[in-house]
Formats: sequence, structure tokens, C-alpha cells
Amino acid sequence: MATAVTDATELDGFREVQHLAYACAEAVAARLAPGVTEREAARMQREWLRERGVRDWFHLPFAWFGDRTAFTGFRVPTQFFPTGRRLEPGMPFILDLAPVHRGFTADVGYAGCLGPDPLHDRLMTDLAAHRALILREVRERRPLRAIYESVDRLMTRQGYANRHRTYPFGVIAHKVDRIRERRWSPSLFGFGTRSLGGLASDAVRGHREGWSPLWSPYRFSDHPPRAGLWAVEPHLGFRGKGVKFEELLVVTDSRDPEESAFWLDDDLPHVRRWQEEGALA
Repeated sequence: MATAVTDATELDGFREVQHLAYACAEAVAARLAPGVTEREAARMQREWLRERGVRDWFHLPFAWFGDRTAFTGFRVPTQFFPTGRRLEPGMPFILDLAPVHRGFTADVGYAGCLGPDPLHDRLMTDLAAHRALILREVRERRPLRAIYESVDRLMTRQGYANRHRTYPFGVIAHKVDRIRERRWSPSLFGFGTRSLGGLASDAVRGHREGWSPLWSPYRFSDHPPRAGLWAVEPHLGFRGKGVKFEELLVVTDSRDPEESAFWLDDDLPHVRRWQEEGALA
């Protein structure tokens, strides 16, 4: 069962598990080498996190290599799951993991490349503008659907394709809540059943109240940002390469713009990269 995020102590718990997830992604990325398969990379993530006490998941780890980072040819949900695709020198990769630890959830995305690639570097740098745009428009309390369209327009101006539209329901984000801990945590089709239950409960409640826990391009997301935690993942693609970040955005009911919405943490790999490049607005 999911419970609402209410105070700074709880935000610290989400921040800690997000750090844990990114530490896992960085550790596994450092071990990637030619010949490693997506399934092996996903297993590395599971094992790393289980060694550190993770027993539950929003979803089990994913890994995408090569043109699969841009979801090339994806038509059905099963294509998202890790395959036997082997990593090769110069290939882009994305690791996507969503552990639940001590009742707190994170959902993160880590994009990298096996070796130098100026085009991949450019994609990563251009992704920074989306983080700034999303925060600005959430603070303006624009409807989620309208913010989605703003991200679309920015990608078009940059010359890129929107790849998060390929996700189920075309989501760029979904709501995240705290999960009550239990000893046994089953999964269904790669997703933790308790996390899915919490999301379904939010969907039913939101339908009655006129909001959705899914941030999509569709009419059910045509409402202002709902207070809570959102796992946000703008994903752009270009010529068979895809990059994204995914991290937690905090939305509150405060009338103070800076307190009304903020990224949970700036001490993350992609943010540090952009700070070093001077790419952040």
C-alpha cells in the first residue's frame, strides 16, 4: 500500500534511495565491456542492489544497447525487456532501475556510451535544457499535458525525436509514493505488485478527482501538477542513439515558486556533468 509523502524526513529517505540507485548505475556502467549483453547488465544491477538490501522494486532493472536506446522498432511492451543484444565499442547504452528500499522508491535512468562519441556527448548536453524547462513550467502550474507539449517542441527545435512517447501511455513521468515494507515482495511482468497497486489506487482516486498519476500527452493529464513526487524521464533520440535522465521531482502546494517545485537532488551524475560543462541555465 502506498502512502503520501509528507515531510522533510521522508524526502531524505527518497533522496537516499535515489543515491543508491545512481551508485548502482555508475558501478555497473564501469563494468560494461564489449560482449556484455543487456540481460547480463540487468542482472548486474539486480545483484548489486540485492547485496545492499533491496528486496522490492517499482520495476526490475532494464538495460538497452545500441539503437535500442532510441527504442528503434519498439511496438509492444515486451520489447522493453533486456535481450541478448551485445555491447560493442562506441555503442550507447541506458540503464534504468527502480528499487524500493526501506519503503522509499527511486526510478532512475543513466545514459552512457562505451567509448568516446561526440554525437552522444551533444545529445547529453542538449538534454539539460529539458530539465530546466520542466521545472520552470511546473512552477508556473501549467497543465501536465501542456508541459509535455513544450518538451516536444523543444526536442523538435533541437532536431531530435521524442522517444518517451514510446513508453506505455506515452508517459514522460509517473507519480511515486512511499511503500509499506513487507518481507515478501512479488513482481508481475517485471513490476513490483505493491508499487503497481499504489499506482492503480492513485489512478482510481485521480479519476474521481480529475487528475492522473501518469504524465502523458493525453487528455487525462490535462490538469495542473499534483503535489507529490514524480519520476520524470525526458528521452530524446537521433539516428539510432537515445539518451535520457530520470530523477525525482518534488511538487508541493506552496505559493512560493521555489518551494512549489524542485528537483529532489542536484548531486546526480548527469547534473554534475552539466555543471562542469556550464550547460545548466
